[in-house]
Amino acid sequence: MQLIENSELSDGSGAGLARRFASGLLGALGNPPVRFLLWNAESVTTSSEAPLMTLRIADRLTLFRLLIDPDMQFGEAFTDGRIECVEGDLVRGLEATFRSAAAVSKLQWLTERWARARLLLRRNTLSGSRHNVNAHYDLGNDFYRLWLDPSMAYTCAYFAAETMTLHEAQIAKMDHVCRKLRLRPGEEVIEAGCGWGGFALHMAERYGVKVRAFNISAEQIAYARDSAARAGLGGRVEFIHDDYRNISGSADVFASIGMLEHVGVENYEALGHLVRRSLRPGGRGLIHTIGRDAPQLLHRWMERYIFPGAIAPSLGQMAALFESTGLSVLDVENLRLHYARTAGCWRSAFEQARATVAQMFDERFVRMWRLYLCGTQAAFLAGDLQLFQVLFAPARSNDIPRTRDYMYRDSAPA
Repeated sequence: MQLIENSELSDGSGAGLARRFASGLLGALGNPPVRFLLWNAESVTTSSEAPLMTLRIADRLTLFRLLIDPDMQFGEAFTDGRIECVEGDLVRGLEATFRSAAAVSKLQWLTERWARARLLLRRNTLSGSRHNVNAHYDLGNDFYRLWLDPSMAYTCAYFAAETMTLHEAQIAKMDHVCRKLRLRPGEEVIEAGCGWGGFALHMAERYGVKVRAFNISAEQIAYARDSAARAGLGGRVEFIHDDYRNISGSADVFASIGMLEHVGVENYEALGHLVRRSLRPGGRGLIHTIGRDAPQLLHRWMERYIFPGAIAPSLGQMAALFESTGLSVLDVENLRLHYARTAGCWRSAFEQARATVAQMFDERFVRMWRLYLCGTQAAFLAGDLQLFQVLFAPARSNDIPRTRDYMYRDSAPA
């Protein structure tokens, strides 16, 4: 059933056409509980449910662009201030829209073709990966410090208890991964994509291992090296400013948290062979990545402005890492709702720092990142995105626990 509010306006056929365009767009999105407030003060919704958010559309051109290419133009208009959430909750409204958007499949073929064309320009070659990663992670350590927790972890936390703070949950995530990997004092670990170094330092300090951590972000490596020096761990953790493809030598453990999204599906098999060559007999590894239930490219606006060249793989796509590379999957865990809560914590901290972020960049940047953080939380709540932790070992290794009890010990070794 279609509902149109305040439909009698003085501008005649123009208003009627705008109403039809707005109603058609909402219908194509599956009629979510969302209200459009048009430039002429007319309110349009196509749902019988109470609206979860009201979006003000600035002008006819913005509405027309949304009709032509909603996948890209919503983010463009929101960033420019031509679309604003003036009432309700942006996260809840986006979540409801994602859930109702099965009807968008009519436009999916065009969206996928545009996205694939863009990915061809952002392929994760050695030089392409460096450019893609630097575009996001080298915005400045001072910026990320404003809204990440003190460990500077920019990946899904693990809220083992409802009362946990974000920082407590990030430490719990690190311990959860370390327990899965059964780290033992004196072992050697290779970490691919180490962020600001928090996990490498955690492994070395609390589990007594030695770590070689690789990253192509200059800002993150500089921060990690400084953190290691201040913690007195420089002799046990080596932060290497290089691409994962240049990893050499061997180790007992291979770990990667939040890097696979930037590798490119076409490179998964090569990564699998690299991991297998790196692992000693009895070794084990874990990959932690944002994923999907079925193959799908990253949202075009997100890929263009936030994570160039990135893709969230399905488990089927990840199989290329293991099939024919001599690695066996031991365990898969999905932490989707943990990521939704993590993104909510980041969003709250970002909003508290909004004025500082605007001074560092500008208001347009603030709106762009607000949409990114809100959209991320909504996508995990709606089930559009997943968070996979995949534990694996060399196929012929029998050094495998018989139960999962070891993953859930209450404490970590000192």
